Amino acid sequence: MTTDKPVWTTFHYSTTTLTCFTLLHLISSVNGGIDCFKCVSINGDNPACDDPFHNNYTSDIYESPCMGGRKGRNGLFPATACIKMNGIYDDTRESMTVRGCALDSGTLTTDTELIRMSHCGGFYFGDRYVRGCVQSCDDAEGCNSSTHLIPMLVSWLSTLPSTPWRTFVHCQNMLLTCILLQILHYGIT
Repeated sequence: MTTDKPVWTTFHYSTTTLTCFTLLHLISSVNGGIDCFKCVSINGDNPACDDPFHNNYTSDIYESPCMGGRKGRNGLFPATACIKMNGIYDDTRESMTVRGCALDSGTLTTDTELIRMSHCGGFYFGDRYVRGCVQSCDDAEGCNSSTHLIPMLVSWLSTLPSTPWRTFVHCQNMLLTCILLQILHYGIT
């Protein structure tokens, strides 16, 4: 007498396993950062950096992945957003454009994080007062784009309880292990 499993059970296990491995592959291919242009132009002295911006001047100002500092931490980390700061120095009326990258430092309020919200008005750049804007983007490389797979995967894990328990636990453990490795390797928070 044979104890064959029903076809739907075998299919269900195979589909779940295939999905798990596909998601693991996606996670392992995330580079952990965003590519951005980094340059400075004062009064038009660097046309490749100025507006209107055309990224066909040179690849010298393109940093992949772009690395930035983090509040309260030493070293550089993969950036999560590109920034562009442009304005007019209050004292000399010279124009300035700065392109670079930054990352969220994890503070609780939006107004203390450069990348969470664009700002226009007056601000200090170094020791000089500037009237202009600081803008951030994270939606396309060179922008720019950073793939946010970890929140998507955590949401996806909540749909797995409909799968048989053993397969769910196995897949969940594989995904969580991979997510933890990404966090340890890239410092993703």
